[in-house]
Amino acid sequence: MSDSPLGAVSSANVPHQDGTNYLHPQLTSSQCRAAEALDKTNDEVHDWEHDSANPRNWPLAKKWMTTTIASLYTLVTPLASAVMAPGLPDLAAKFGITDPTVLALTLSIFILSYAIGLLFAAPLSEVYGRVWVLHLGNLFFLAFNLGCALSTNTTSLIVFRFLAGLAGSAPVACGPGVISDLFLERERASAMALYSPAIGPVMGGFMAESVGVQYVFYVIAAISGAAAILGIPLMRETYAPLISHRLNTRALNAEKTCVGYPDLAAHHRDKWAYLWVNLKRPVILLTHSFICFILSLMYGIYFLLFTTFLDLFANVYHFSIGIGGLTYIGVGFGFVVATVFSAKLSDKIYIYLTARNGGRGRPEMRVPALIFGSFFVPVGLLWYGWSAQAKAYFMMPIIGTSIFGFGILTCFLPIQLYLVDTFTYAASATAAASAFRSFLGFAFPLFGQQMFAMLGYGGGNTLLAGFAIIIGMPFPVWIYFAGERIRTKSSLAH
Repeated sequence: MSDSPLGAVSSANVPHQDGTNYLHPQLTSSQCRAAEALDKTNDEVHDWEHDSANPRNWPLAKKWMTTTIASLYTLVTPLASAVMAPGLPDLAAKFGITDPTVLALTLSIFILSYAIGLLFAAPLSEVYGRVWVLHLGNLFFLAFNLGCALSTNTTSLIVFRFLAGLAGSAPVACGPGVISDLFLERERASAMALYSPAIGPVMGGFMAESVGVQYVFYVIAAISGAAAILGIPLMRETYAPLISHRLNTRALNAEKTCVGYPDLAAHHRDKWAYLWVNLKRPVILLTHSFICFILSLMYGIYFLLFTTFLDLFANVYHFSIGIGGLTYIGVGFGFVVATVFSAKLSDKIYIYLTARNGGRGRPEMRVPALIFGSFFVPVGLLWYGWSAQAKAYFMMPIIGTSIFGFGILTCFLPIQLYLVDTFTYAASATAAASAFRSFLGFAFPLFGQQMFAMLGYGGGNTLLAGFAIIIGMPFPVWIYFAGERIRTKSSLAH
């Protein structure tokens, strides 16, 4: 036991029955049990680092099965957020919506409640574990999408879309946490890049045109049901503190000792107080972490681009609703290429820089891949905007969206990995960033059409490209050099 992080701690230092360790009050109860283990030579001793119950020690097939199920859950929510976009004209005709702001609200209200839900789902998964937050979120999501399909007026549709966004936030909130639970830093990029949400608008366009926009919601509910059928029996808990707490309890009952097991603080203090601490954490991360704030701001431009698709391809290129959905393939193609390319690039850069740093990895080693991706975002915006302004052949703006899609996802992956690597509570950190950009996604479509009507496609996208250059290029370089110094000032960072 000489390799114990506690060193040679005498059993006299263990806590009294009231839980207080008078000689070493800084030790947690799990550390005290580890200290006691040093003198318990006759008892069976368990080591968390090498325990088969530790998710990072699971067989590779089990890890990837769990990741795939979590990704299937996570796929459905972005699908629902964008799948009805091409069917908005059909929706306006069905419910008699004439106000463009109300029509935009039927789409963006989902993103507003989704942002709110993220701030609750992520910390709940760090109290009660990932699995049931995922399962319950998915089942409620299924029910509320059925409510959308059966809605008979605009008000009921908006209400059910709001509730669907709340429930749909759970998989997105928990997904990065699951990956952090299962994989070491050098292994995370491929797992994080497992899904692409751009299939939604393509499916939505043809469904809205052929069978009506309400059947879009039936398809989403069906996919949620299929995910539940696979996920509920096959997915296992990955949150280490919860697993270790259960094992610690069994070991103590059997008079065995567990060494180095992470402790679930919820069982050592008032439950409601601990829950409140966890619920506050995403807000604290977003408002007190400048890095988290800046990185989430960079991704908000993505939503403004989507607000122009319907008008451009319906009114300028005169595409039908179904064919209009195909125009999202450009973004989807860029996403797919970035999913394959950026994951490998991020892993290679991280491994190379870690080797140069004596084998010690740092979150800032994710940033070079982000810097690389940031160059493509303004290029894609300018290409799309000015080819649309010139009414060039329809493939020209689609090529621009491909470049943009490649750049934005090449930025998104390192941002997610940086947040997971940096903050102790990975789910809360990524939820804080996702909530902020989702608030932008709610607000931007409400004024996006007016902005592009005033500036035109060329001028509007030039403005966005300017923001992408000002925010997206210098800040990653600054984070690369100053990030470690800033992280050391945060109590929530590793």
